Amino acid sequence: MPPAPQPRARTRLAARALVLLLGLLGGLAPAAARDVVDAAGRRVTLPERVERVLAAGPPASVLLYTLAPAKLIGWVRAPYPDERPYLAPETWDLPTTGRLTGRGNTANVEAILALKPDLIVDVGSTGPTYASLADRVQEQTGIPYLLLDGRFAAIPETYRGLGAAIGAGARAAELADAAGRTLAEVAAKVATVPEEKRPRVYYGRGPKGLETGLAGSINTEVLEVAGGRNVAAAAGRGGLTTVSPEQVLAWDPDVILTLDAPFRASLAADPLWSGLRAVRAGRIYQAPRLPFGWFDAPPGVNRLIGLRWLAGVLHPDLFPEPIEAATRDFYRLFYHVELTPEQIGTLLKGAGR
Repeated sequence: MPPAPQPRARTRLAARALVLLLGLLGGLAPAAARDVVDAAGRRVTLPERVERVLAAGPPASVLLYTLAPAKLIGWVRAPYPDERPYLAPETWDLPTTGRLTGRGNTANVEAILALKPDLIVDVGSTGPTYASLADRVQEQTGIPYLLLDGRFAAIPETYRGLGAAIGAGARAAELADAAGRTLAEVAAKVATVPEEKRPRVYYGRGPKGLETGLAGSINTEVLEVAGGRNVAAAAGRGGLTTVSPEQVLAWDPDVILTLDAPFRASLAADPLWSGLRAVRAGRIYQAPRLPFGWFDAPPGVNRLIGLRWLAGVLHPDLFPEPIEAATRDFYRLFYHVELTPEQIGTLLKGAGR
């Protein structure tokens, strides 16, 4: 007879038998797991392979789409008809998942479980509120939840972190390097412009243009990086806020940025706005928004091309190269589409370049 297994050997055999049994019951035990630390300092255990990823909010949707569209299991919001041509066709009809975080969260635990993601990813603030939400969702669903840094300057690092987590390291390095080059180029050129000579800019959101971002708002991050001065910084630090027309008149900005075409079209005829120096000089620019906003909406990696555009709008002498070529290259690399001249023209309508 062969000798009986020693206690330690019996323990190993029992563990292997348990793994095999769980596998037969539906693959409940991954072949291996990895511990990673996310941007909030949370230790998260990931499966060896991550193939199905749920985006918790719009910035995460954009990040994941640019990095690994085949792993994106759904859109937080279904693409509108005019957005679809600017996205890879195989992603047009992905399920609508709703959002887990931010304004108007609509997803629920049952819906999340039904989608069977290997991983949930959120990109944005890494403060205690969002870390607590990530912990709660992870505990309720049993699905690992990564919280990544959404700051504009952190984009290269965020790409590399997510790429390592989902097995897309090479692609992540390519996008991180491209992002880093854009950030470095703009920073170097803008640094030559004294602070007092940088244009004073008002960012008007909504149909009346009276919502804006204060100093430190993630929604206006690109403005300072592109070499502008946010006039709303005079109202203090914070996020989005609503201001009065009288306040905008007092600020009297050199440039007005908006996402809203009707608001832009109304400015010259509106007596509340027509006296502003930006309106008199015709320096009103509508940020492109297809398939994602270039300046905001959402405040994600989509703002990289917006940085290049806005820096050229504010400092045309430093960025004389036509924005069309940069747009074509960005959409090819990040959005997986080859733009036609007509699509580029649609994108840049009202954008001033």
